[in-house]
Amino acid sequence: MATKRGPDLHKGVNMGKWRWFRVSLVLGSVFMILLIILYWDDVGASHLYLPPLSPRPAPHHSPTHPTPSFLSDINAFVNQFLEGTNDPTDSAPPDSANQSEHAEERYVPRREWKVHLTPIDPEKRLGQERRRQRLHDLCHHGDDLAFPGKNRSFDDIPNRELDHLIVDDRHGIIYCYVPKVACSNWKRIMIVLSESLLQEGVPYRDPLAVPQEMVHNSSLHFTFNKFWKRYGKFSRHLMKVKLQKYTKFLFVRDPFVRLISAYRNKFEQPNEEFYRRFALLMLRRYGNHSEPPAAVGDAFPAGIRPSFSEFVQYLLDPKTESDAPFNEHWRQVYRLCHPCQIQYDFVGQLETVEEDAEQLLRVLKVDNVVDFPPSHRNHTASSWQEDWFSRVPLVARRGLYRLYEPDFRLFGYSRPDSLLD
Repeated sequence: MATKRGPDLHKGVNMGKWRWFRVSLVLGSVFMILLIILYWDDVGASHLYLPPLSPRPAPHHSPTHPTPSFLSDINAFVNQFLEGTNDPTDSAPPDSANQSEHAEERYVPRREWKVHLTPIDPEKRLGQERRRQRLHDLCHHGDDLAFPGKNRSFDDIPNRELDHLIVDDRHGIIYCYVPKVACSNWKRIMIVLSESLLQEGVPYRDPLAVPQEMVHNSSLHFTFNKFWKRYGKFSRHLMKVKLQKYTKFLFVRDPFVRLISAYRNKFEQPNEEFYRRFALLMLRRYGNHSEPPAAVGDAFPAGIRPSFSEFVQYLLDPKTESDAPFNEHWRQVYRLCHPCQIQYDFVGQLETVEEDAEQLLRVLKVDNVVDFPPSHRNHTASSWQEDWFSRVPLVARRGLYRLYEPDFRLFGYSRPDSLLD
């Protein structure tokens, strides 16, 4: 019996050593991966190349500024680890149905960031500091201003509420878009900068050349709520790294004027989607129309559409948000962009959009790459508020102000005393 146990015991010892070796190898690999991720975090997110959502030719790096091979290897490995994609250093552009055989010859490499020899106007810089300081003070010290979600952390924000934060990894930019605040033009610029849309294999260079139907195409904009699908459990960590290292901006507008603009755009003009989703409900609940026409094509010729006063009633009705959150076109900015959880570097205002856009593009060092499209002067004017609210009862106006008061105060818009007193 002893002679039989000897070989078995020896075999068991060898198997134990082999198992221990395999466990050690796995643990060592995991440790190395964690070291690489921590190293990338320290070096900065701008070194990690994140491919856009649509294929494009790989950028041509200038031979006078070569990237160190060590960093390239690290970035390639981390990119593969996080995404499970092919080697991002592969320079061969993918085939595309609309890419001609000579597209590579016409491809224009990304121009380098611009270095300005003269500083930004001190008054403009000071204006931005005031806007940012106002946000900080009201978010962290403004005890008299309370609103849902004010004191939560970034980790507490549900993923579905991060869908307005567009990321451009090529230039290190995060833009929170607010509907009815020049967001179409800023989305055009983000498409150009990220090179997420190609024409015959070549990225668009002129924001106005981007087709209108593509501007709001969600597949062209890489937003925070898409991180989980791409990065899984690393998504929140990556969001925080980018929020720390990228330049973050948003544009805002007088809250009441934004509401008027949303009403004009969605309910004064024939819009089948908004008529079916919202107008029909408003007409039934507040417009004394028990059986309104089912289609906008039948309603508008008959002069049937919700009034602005009925739209205000809809916003104030508790049933509205119990059914579903506000649509993005009239949802408050603090709910879209989370200014108490995200420290924005630039806060623009639609009232000074040309001046602010010029300053922002210079801050981003891309004013030699894109120009902000010229503004068409058909904006809803602040001076129109008296006329629009003339048929809205005083109690409803005051209730509406309470609903949007956080936006008024956070972004420096005066209380409309003439409408509320």
